[in-house]
Amino acid sequence: MIARTHSLLKFFLFTFALAWGAWALAIAIWSSAVSVLRWPVFFVGVFAPAIVALSLAASTDGRPGVSALLRRIGRWQVGLGWYVFAAGCMAGVKLAAAVIHRVVAGAWPRFGETSWLLMALAIVPSTWVQAGEEVGWRGYALPGLALRIGLAPASVLLGAIWAVWHLPLFFWPQSDTVGQSFPLYLLQVTAISVAMAWLYWRTGGSLLLVMLMHAAVNNTKDIVPSAVAGATDPFSLHSSLVAWLTVGLLWALAAVLLFQMRGADPGALRDKPG
Repeated sequence: MIARTHSLLKFFLFTFALAWGAWALAIAIWSSAVSVLRWPVFFVGVFAPAIVALSLAASTDGRPGVSALLRRIGRWQVGLGWYVFAAGCMAGVKLAAAVIHRVVAGAWPRFGETSWLLMALAIVPSTWVQAGEEVGWRGYALPGLALRIGLAPASVLLGAIWAVWHLPLFFWPQSDTVGQSFPLYLLQVTAISVAMAWLYWRTGGSLLLVMLMHAAVNNTKDIVPSAVAGATDPFSLHSSLVAWLTVGLLWALAAVLLFQMRGADPGALRDKPG
């Protein structure tokens, strides 16, 4: 248990150090003579969770450890309903928020300008990009945390850590989250983490499905945009009604899923090397 805890601490410390260091460097060289490197450096930070997880798995268990982690991506033979949930959860929440907004405020909120077809098409390539995060967050960290404190508490704790990992992007002018409310984002991401942990558990540890859900969240969240134009204070609670409705609906779902996860066997989330 102590060794497992140390491995998790290493994972979180190294992931934050690599990501935040890479993002700081990307910002520093953004308009410099070597600005051509800014995006490659930035994506080192984005892929930091997987880079660190695979490195730690290799150092602990060698090639079998890396294989045990990566073969979760190939776990695709699950029911169609799980694909529908992964791809449509955030879209459903956003549309429900729009309906409630119409009832509460007496008017429809602003809808996004990107076509639904384009959003759907973007999910496919984006799913594979999410391996850069999900191999680390759900593949490596979640099973270890779940063995330590239980799946439901682990899903909440990991969500908070995952949200804080994004904090530098709330101060980076090129990010779509710059100036937005980080406390509200923390609540939203933690609720999403609960849903993704539940999905990972119910699909027998399929990283592919949580990668799909991550991609779908990123690409469909602006069906009904939550961002506040001109926001400048990331630590403010000020945000749009859509944002608050989205958080409320996500936590209503999370509460149900947390109840279902009580007593879940965390050992089912881990593959043994070999």
